Amino acid sequence: MTEAPDTTILHRTDNGVSWITLNRPDAMNALTWDQRERVIALLADASADPAARAVVITATGKGFCAGADLRGAPATTDRGADRAADRVAGDVARMIRLGAQRLITAVLDCEKPVIAAVNGTAAGIGAHLALACDLVIAADTARFIEVFVRRGLVPDGGGAYLLPRLVGPQKAKELMFFGDALPAAEAEQLGLVNKVVPGQDLEAAAREWAERLAQGPTRAIAMTKQLVNASLDGDRATALAAEATAQEINMTTADANEGVASFVERRTPKYLGR
Repeated sequence: MTEAPDTTILHRTDNGVSWITLNRPDAMNALTWDQRERVIALLADASADPAARAVVITATGKGFCAGADLRGAPATTDRGADRAADRVAGDVARMIRLGAQRLITAVLDCEKPVIAAVNGTAAGIGAHLALACDLVIAADTARFIEVFVRRGLVPDGGGAYLLPRLVGPQKAKELMFFGDALPAAEAEQLGLVNKVVPGQDLEAAAREWAERLAQGPTRAIAMTKQLVNASLDGDRATALAAEATAQEINMTTADANEGVASFVERRTPKYLGR
């Protein structure tokens, strides 16, 4: 008997863009274990696929992602309610490392630029999934919620790493201490969102940026992404050394040669992504 295909994560590659769509609208796209693993795999595939030169992560329905849905996690014991009693030191840390942190790292380390097209509420790990993306376009009805404090939890999925780098430590603490919903317009003012558009225009806006990126010098963009992400964690000497190395590597690519040649020849460059 053939197993029915999973429709909770939709995927297509169109005009050089890998579209990853969360598709559990009835659950506000809360991520199950299986969905998380699928998204991680698709991001790895995009890195390795020359035909995918940009990625868009979006969702169906009214929510972008309401957080993690642990009901789909693999069982570690058959005793259900007794799982907490069976827990030993290190279990939770391991779960976070192999789960939420792997998802966020997959976005940060993807070798193609990743756009979040946030159609609705992004809460918990859903907010961090969006904020880990290189560019964020949000519908005007979208909201971002650091929901963890409402449940008595510490933020996971790299939230305490990402948020201060985007808005500074004081504002990050405010958002994480209170867990208030942050409307898209305010998120844009804080620099969490690049652009806010009417909901009906979200897909078109994401497509415009993604296809523009897909026509660009893919390897140069990948190395630029890596340099910017690493710059926030290292000293100046390390950043400048990494920049020089990236320049050396990039100048061996066909797109770099095309960029220089097109400038000299006064014509529009035609980048091939290699």
